[in-house]
Amino acid sequence: MRAHRRSAAAGALLVALAVTVLSGCTAPPAPPATPSATAAGACPDGVAVTTTAELSAALEASEPGQTIVLAAGRYDAPITIDRSGTADSPLTLCGPADAVLAGGSTDTGYTLHLDGASHWRLTGFSVEGGQKGVMLDGSSSNVLAGIRVSNTGDEAVHLRGGSSDNRLEGLTVRTTGLREAQFGEGVYIGTAESNWCEVSSCAPDASDRNVVTGSDIAGTTAEAIDVKEGTTGGELSANTLDGSASTAVDSLIDVKGSGWTVSGNTGGGPRDGAQVHVVLDGWGAANRFSANRFAVAADGYGVLVEGAARSAGTIVLCDNVATVDGVSNPAFVSNVACTG
Repeated sequence: MRAHRRSAAAGALLVALAVTVLSGCTAPPAPPATPSATAAGACPDGVAVTTTAELSAALEASEPGQTIVLAAGRYDAPITIDRSGTADSPLTLCGPADAVLAGGSTDTGYTLHLDGASHWRLTGFSVEGGQKGVMLDGSSSNVLAGIRVSNTGDEAVHLRGGSSDNRLEGLTVRTTGLREAQFGEGVYIGTAESNWCEVSSCAPDASDRNVVTGSDIAGTTAEAIDVKEGTTGGELSANTLDGSASTAVDSLIDVKGSGWTVSGNTGGGPRDGAQVHVVLDGWGAANRFSANRFAVAADGYGVLVEGAARSAGTIVLCDNVATVDGVSNPAFVSNVACTG
């Protein structure tokens, strides 16, 4: 949950996009196929590193197609990746869960920062501490698989600055918001409009077509997944979300972008399972919710479609399930009529 300000000028610039998205509201565009994280299998042979200095040197010298293999141990953050692989020859950084990229203070810094780095496969290891755990800036077509991110000052994983076509699969997130609860999201995609001038030259932060799937997110003080205005066409699927520590928010998932598919997620804790908002004209449109199962409060909904979002083409299918005190009740599925 972040504070937002409405910009009429920015809203006017987005009218054309809103029309495009709404025209296909019954079938939001699916994210393009990206290589499955699990397809990579075990960590392949590569350049073995055992110290922070060796890791830094290996990253600096990395070329498309290479693999860097972390040995068990702790590697002092910040760790920055600013080189790219290619679609045919991605770069790989992998290691066991007890290979830990260790951030320092939870008041500052990114433990692992992909800065203009694309076509990476990051698998298996752990990320701890720092104000933010994993930050992607202008970094696209990456796969993050089986990584554990924990004990961060703010959010665990943040994709911004036009970071698109990334796949987050099988992540484990634990204990966020140690610096400030309202900033403790599990996965944060895009940028609030109030920060566009800082991050994306005052234009929408088009961090588009990102996928978060099969992940286990718990211990977050803010939303498990927060999708900002300016983002389009992503997917949140088959995630297990525990919002019992979400003291600063009232939903597991918050969608302010457009054309998102939210399916097969389970969880509970806050009042609502998911919320859809229009915080800026032209956004919060044509989102689709199916086969989710949320435990909600007696005054909550599985999918709460707020205000202007009710007329913006969001679809809630009747196969969503909402339970109150363990009992399924269709009346709590959504505050709008379900479909199908």
